[in-house]
This record gives sequence, C-alpha cells and structure tokens, in this order.
Amino acid sequence: MIELRPFAKLGSADHGWLKARHHFSFGSHYDPGNTGHGSLRVWNDDEIAPNTGFPAHPHANMEIITYVREGAITHQDSLGNKGRTEAGDVQVMSAGTGVRHSEYNLEPTKTKIFQIWIEPTTQGGQPTWGAKPFPKSDRSGNFVTIASGFKCDNDALPIRADARVLATTLKAGESAEYAPGKTRNLYLVPAAGSVDVNGVRVKARDGVAIRDEARLRITALEDSELVLVDAA
Repeated sequence: MIELRPFAKLGSADHGWLKARHHFSFGSHYDPGNTGHGSLRVWNDDEIAPNTGFPAHPHANMEIITYVREGAITHQDSLGNKGRTEAGDVQVMSAGTGVRHSEYNLEPTKTKIFQIWIEPTTQGGQPTWGAKPFPKSDRSGNFVTIASGFKCDNDALPIRADARVLATTLKAGESAEYAPGKTRNLYLVPAAGSVDVNGVRVKARDGVAIRDEARLRITALEDSELVLVDAA
C-alpha cells in the first residue's frame, strides 16, 4: 500500500512568523482519520521567519526529531542544553518525564525544518538532547540512518522508540532501495526534488504513507533529498 498525500492538500497554519503544513493532525488542524502512521505521530513542514521562533514550552513522553532543510535552528532547554543546528544537521530530544525547550531562528533568512514526533516504547526516563551533522555528501545514493532506537545503528542519534529515521540524496536517474519488515509503517517525504516510489510519483514536500511493501525502489526524477521514517 502506497498512499500519496500531496503537499497542497496537507493541513496548514499561517501564524505570520511561522508557516506550517501538517502531514497529520496537529494543533487546530484535527482529522480523526489521520492522527498518525504507526508510532509516527507528527510530521510538520515548518518555515520560520528570521529572528522568530517557538518560545519555551513543555513536552513529555515523545521523541522529537528536527531535520533542518535550510537555515539553522537554535535550541535551548530546561536541562541547560544549548545548540545551533544548521542545514544538513539533525537534532533529537527525548522528552521523557518532561522538559521545556525553545527553538528560534536567529538567522537573517528564513529557516525550513521538518519536525518529526515518534511515540517512545516506554514512558518516562530522564530527558536528553543531542545534535549531529550528517553531510549530504555522505548519504549520496544511499540511505543513512540519522536517528534510531536500535543499538546496531551506532552512528545515528539515539531515540527511545521502535523506529529509525533515514535520509538520502539522489542525483537525477539514481535509485536507492529499502526493504522494510512486514509489519512496519513507513513515511517518506522529499525535502527537495521529485521521485518515483514503486511506480508512484512523489513531488517535493508530498508525503507517502507506506505499508505492506516488500521492497521500495526509489528513483530520482530530478536531484532529490529524501527523509524516511520506519516505525512500529
């Protein structure tokens, strides 16, 4: 099953400083038939104006992955963590028993991010935060795991979920393959470009919900950058 969710049909919000598209129900955009895909609960496509951002607010019991597509995001939290994550880098926050954090675009131009929330396998635990660069040159032509709840993914940022987040860049005409487990829930979004996924054309910022596919063959129709979640 491959279900295309065109970008133009996604839920949206325009707060002036923030322009958001919601792949799943979020905030004032509620669709009872679209509250997640397996343990994947949120995929927001956010554009944040310069010198604005999300003031301090709380989270608990959620794995929050921020994939920076353009610009940079500056993080600060109640644990004392501070960091600037720029395009090509990824940050992960395990909210655990509870944490307050802020995310600001302190750059002179707008910042674009994917914010991905995945349910943890267990509730509670000490909150944590981390960030890491994943150069696009290192993931050219192959999926690289950027965040994972599996111990075998040593180079990925750790999350407390039965899930992994992967990324790749493909030149026009290049293909990458991915073989999920039978019971997995996959969600793929091109950050840029357009691709063919097992015969389905997917344009930039469209979403694709995938189940019961033995193997994915993803062919770039133009130079493309992709993010894929494989979740329980």
